[in-house]
Formats: sequence, C-alpha cells, structure tokens
Amino acid sequence: MSIKSILFSASAAALIAGCGEQAGDASGETPRQPAEGETQMLVEEAAPTREDAEAFIEKVEAWTREFGEYYARVSWVQATYINFDTNWLVTNADTEFTEQGVKFANEAKRFNGLDLPEDMTRKLEKIKLGVNLPAPERPGAAAELAEINTRMGAAYETGKIELDGEEVPRSTLETMMGEIRDPARLQEIWTKWRDVPIAADDDGNSIKSDYAKMVALANEGAQELGYADAGAMWRSRYDMTPYAFAAEMDRLWDQVKPLYDELHCHVRARLNEQYGDDIVPLDQPIRADLLGNMWAQSWGNINDLVEPEGAAPSYSLTEQLVANDYTPVKIFEAGENFFSSLGFDPLPETFWERSMLTKPADREVACHASAWDLDWADDIRVKMCTKVNADDFRTVHHELGHNYYQRAYQDRSVLFQTGANGGFHEAIGDMITLSITPTYLKQVGLIDEVPDASKDVGLLMTEALEGVAFLPFGLLMDKWRWQVFSGELTPETYNEGWWALRTQYQGIRPPVERSAADFDPGGKYHIPANVSYERYFLARVLQFQFHKAACDLAGWEGPLHRCSVYGSKAVGARFNAMLEMGAAEPWPEALAAFTGAREMDGSAIVEYFDPLMVWLKDQNAERTCGW
Repeated sequence: MSIKSILFSASAAALIAGCGEQAGDASGETPRQPAEGETQMLVEEAAPTREDAEAFIEKVEAWTREFGEYYARVSWVQATYINFDTNWLVTNADTEFTEQGVKFANEAKRFNGLDLPEDMTRKLEKIKLGVNLPAPERPGAAAELAEINTRMGAAYETGKIELDGEEVPRSTLETMMGEIRDPARLQEIWTKWRDVPIAADDDGNSIKSDYAKMVALANEGAQELGYADAGAMWRSRYDMTPYAFAAEMDRLWDQVKPLYDELHCHVRARLNEQYGDDIVPLDQPIRADLLGNMWAQSWGNINDLVEPEGAAPSYSLTEQLVANDYTPVKIFEAGENFFSSLGFDPLPETFWERSMLTKPADREVACHASAWDLDWADDIRVKMCTKVNADDFRTVHHELGHNYYQRAYQDRSVLFQTGANGGFHEAIGDMITLSITPTYLKQVGLIDEVPDASKDVGLLMTEALEGVAFLPFGLLMDKWRWQVFSGELTPETYNEGWWALRTQYQGIRPPVERSAADFDPGGKYHIPANVSYERYFLARVLQFQFHKAACDLAGWEGPLHRCSVYGSKAVGARFNAMLEMGAAEPWPEALAAFTGAREMDGSAIVEYFDPLMVWLKDQNAERTCGW
C-alpha cells in the first residue's frame, strides 16, 4: 500500500519540552509576604515582556535541539532492536520529553496576549501544541503515560499470532490477506489479528485496557493546557480552530465522495460475482476481509477481480523489478535518482551506512516503514523491511520524500522543522509516486513500451484501488479518536463506534459478529502508537493538488494521469522553495508558494480519475449502489 510510513521527524520536531526551573524558594524558608501597597508593584514587575518571551523561546530551541537528537537516537535503537532494555530506554526518554514538554507548554501560556512579532507568536503556539499526548503536571503522570505508550507499541509489534499451530509473522499475514480467496480462511486470519489488542500480559494489561488509561491521562493533560480534550488539541495544529478543521475535513470528503461511491458500487458487484449473494449481498456493506487488505484501507490486491476487461496494463512492475535484478538498495537508488533528476542533491553517505533497508534476521524490529531525521540536519535515514515489489518501489519514493523535506528545512528553527501542516509531509513523497507512470518506467529502463490510451482505465483502476479506496479510512480513523477523546465513546462503546464509522464512510462490515469486549481499532498500528491519521487523508488530497501544479509548471498538456515530472528542474526548484519553508509560515502560505492556491482542493483527484469515473458510471448504470 502507498500509505505505509510513520513520520518520526514530525514527533522529533515536536520535542519542544524544556528544562524549565521550578518555581519557588529553594532555601526552604517561607518567603516574605509583600507589604500593603507592594502587591500592585510586584504584579507589574512580574508581567512578562517581549525579552522574557524571546529568552524563553531560545531556551526551548536549545533544549529541543539537544534533547531531540538524544531522543531520536534512543528511539531509532529501540525501533531497530526491540527488547526489554531498549523499551526501558525509550520509556525513560519519553517520560523526560513528556514532563518537560508539559512544563514548557504551561510556561508558554504566560505570554498569551502579549504583543509579539508574528514568528515569536507562532513559535509559542508550536510549543503549546508540540506534545503529542500531554501528561498532567502531577508527579508520576508523565512516567505512567510513557510506560503505557511503550507497552502498547511493543505489544502491537511483538504480539504473537498462531495459524495452523504455528506462529506467523505479521508481514506474512498481511501478504496472505492479499492472496487468499477462501472467505473462511480470510475470516480466520482477520479475526486472529484482532485478538492481539485484547490479549492481556502477565500483569493483566492489554492494548485495549492501556488505551483507555492513556485517553484519561492525555485528556487531563490537554485540559491543563486549556484545550477541551486531546482531540481538540490535535485539531488545533492546523492554523484554524478545532471546529473549523473538522468542517474542512468534511468539505474535502464531500468533494471526493462521489468517486469513492462509484468505485465501491463496482467493487461490490464484482465481489458478488466471485463469492455469491450469501457472502456479498448487493444491498449491504462489503465484508472487510474480502478487500485484500488487513484493514480494508486499500484494495489493490483484488485488482484481478475488479479490473476492466481487456484494459489491464501489459506489464507487472513487480515482475519487471525482479527481471531487472532490482534489490532493496537498488530500489532506493532509483528513488534517489528521481529526486536528483529534479535538481536535489544526492543523499548523504550516512544515509546508506545507517539506514535499515531490510529486515534483520536475528532480532525483533518495527518493520513499519518510516523516515527519520536524527540530528536536525543531515543524519536522515529510512527504516523499512523492503521487499522487491511494486508496492515497496512506490513506498521507497514516498519515504525519501520525507527525507528530502527534512533536509530542505534544516536551517529553520527546530520549532519549524516539520511539515507546513500534518498532510504536507505525507503528500511530498506521494506526489512523486504519481509520476511513476509508464513513461517514467520506460525512461529508467523498467519497461520497453508505454501502453496506449486503451490501457488507461486499467491503470487508473489500479491506482484508485489504493488511493481512492483509502480516502474514507483516512478520514474516519481520527474521527473515531475525536469521539473517544471527547467522551462520546467510552471503553464499552469503542468497538461499536468504530464499526458505525466504518460502515458510514467506507460501506464495510466485519466478517464475524463483534462485541464490546473487542478492540478492533487496536489492530491498526497507528492507534496504539498514537500517530494522528488526518495527515494521511489530507496527504491524499494534497498529493494530487501538488501533482497538478507540478504538471502545469512542467508544461504538460495531456491528461493529468499520464504526466510525469521526472527530470523537470523547474518543478524541483519551486518544490524545494516550498520545502524549505517548513512550518515557519501558516500552511496556506506554503501551499501558495508551490500551487498558487491558498485552499486545499480535492478537484485535482476528480480530474485525475475522470476517465475511470466515466467508465464506472457506465458499469454501474443498472446496479443498485449504496448501503
């Protein structure tokens, strides 16, 4: 799938905690109380000034740079060598980060309402919003929250799943979900995967029980910082109010929903032909385990069941990669070559020396692909258990997009070394993947001939099963968390609320009956890892908006889906100008720097898939759609 990465640098850039001094008198003596008439003078003297704010920000920046690198390196070791000791190390580092982050966030509130230059005001907002999950200030709360988060993450990565009496790696089960066509077998795999979040350890902790504890602590911390709950705090990171951001997400969804609805209708009809009315009724949501993906978030693995007849491309990218002796390293070299063709400097030698590009055979690691910036400068890396196939070829281009973004903004304040908004970082690499067209593949020697236009609908179907199918899932993940954080959903209704959203937005249903005892959200990495997900939905919108702007700049005049900007130095120069901004300006400014527009817009997706939309409407003309 094309959305695989977890951007560590966004977390590292949010390490804005600091070693603030404790208030009070260290002597232990009772301070003298102000005499009558002195109170007003002391209040006036204590009022913060611009100089105070400037000194505070400098302190935060210095601490962030130093601690951020330490935290990143500890986290890297833990992610690439998971054991008791590395879990202990990252728990302690996370505790320090959370404790100091909450202290600094609370200290930053002192400067509310102070007339300051725009960049200082923006930095103070970054400080207040920088802690992903704020712990309460009370003693021990940060350590408790860090321990819970580490335990959930480790439980997810190391959870044991048995099939036919043998322990099966997660990666193997994911592959099986895309290859098996037996509904009973798919149901078994799907269900066993979701047993992990409710499996208790020796102390009685499970991902589900820990998640409820985490929610309570994070909400308490967020409320101390002045937010209604942790979900409202997350939504406040988009240069708009939490309410306005939620409305913006709905507006963008309304733009692309008609395309998804047509795709859903066609896919359900074809699955009905494959499995029959008992397994796939034409008047109900689709069974989640039949869509070729463990979470039904992308449907590319069932392309052979739903593709337009006679419109399939004449090549398999996976087969071409194997035939051309590609290795994981060679795939990364191809990704680097794409960025070099746009005018970007080559990756540093340390990238190749320090990255984890394949799965080690001798230890537990976090295989989930991610891009890392460990020193706020040139120590950029990727952690990925790369395989030689089409999915990972695209994923590598995506992950490298993060790395080139990280390097582009390295001269900014550490508080601004992140994406212009959460969606930008994911969209950068995703935009590049849209240029992996047949024309590009021919340019780099992977195919000999570019298929003619008669194959376009087939190629677009392949892309839609990944990108368009993902859209509602990308939206609902955080909608569910917003409901959890707000208290609308409780541990007793976590699962009920999850499936209500999945049915409403995706039109899917579980293959077996689920109950309040289950915790199906915990079967998705980003939930126990507490990685916000709205960024991926926004990235889908932005990647097409970026792609259209890039193709216009490159002078492309054909259909948008056939455009590749490989080799365009003009695109690279303007692209880099946006990347260099980081988060120093509100995201509409960064968006305008590259696209000329100040509003996110889903119309480019609609334009890109227009030939497929025409075909889908024709196919669905006599069908009953909806659920």
